[in-house]
Amino acid sequence: MYLVKTPWWLKKLYPQLIWKAEPGTRSIFLTFDDGPIPIVTAYVLNILKKYDAKATFFCIGDNVRKHPDIFEDVKKSGHTIGNHTFNHLKGWATEDDIYLDNFIKADKLLDTPFFRPPYGRIKRSQIKLLKQARPDLEIIMWDVLSGDFDMALKPQEALKNVVDNAADGSIVLFHDSIKAFHKMEYALPLVLEHFSKLGYTFKGLSPSAGAGFGKAIKSNG
Repeated sequence: MYLVKTPWWLKKLYPQLIWKAEPGTRSIFLTFDDGPIPIVTAYVLNILKKYDAKATFFCIGDNVRKHPDIFEDVKKSGHTIGNHTFNHLKGWATEDDIYLDNFIKADKLLDTPFFRPPYGRIKRSQIKLLKQARPDLEIIMWDVLSGDFDMALKPQEALKNVVDNAADGSIVLFHDSIKAFHKMEYALPLVLEHFSKLGYTFKGLSPSAGAGFGKAIKSNG
């Protein structure tokens, strides 16, 4: 069970996390978790380029180690990089010191102020430790979940999840992973086409605006 649209009360429970970005700019913030991966990440980069869209890639450190050339392609394409731990650890099931070490191990490769906890699951104690280790850290969650990871979901349903729920300032979560490829491959170009026709632009997260994201969430709920 998962929520496609992040409810207001969850944002209120964790106001120190970032759930939405730059409202009022008529922009959507596409994000991709779990890469870089051969074939899949290249597909995403090609589709984004076609629509002159920028995005944020939350990379697994071990995948960066295995596929440094693909990681360089993401950076050269002008997209934002985020940390997704080195081994895709689930915070709720991991001791704090192990979680912190895994984050730092990935940060040495990625060097980014943006972090997304795998599965969206992180303890408050882990939030504190990560921000102590990297004071400029922004922990990015999401406003809309495509559900492309759900093996029971049809590609058309993943598309509908985004089209029906994304709006100005939405942080939308896709995956550049083998597991999600079939649904993401179908939904991503149609999402880009739909919102482009409505006059939206697609941006990567910006470090200089990080504090603004947090203020926006607190003021808008």
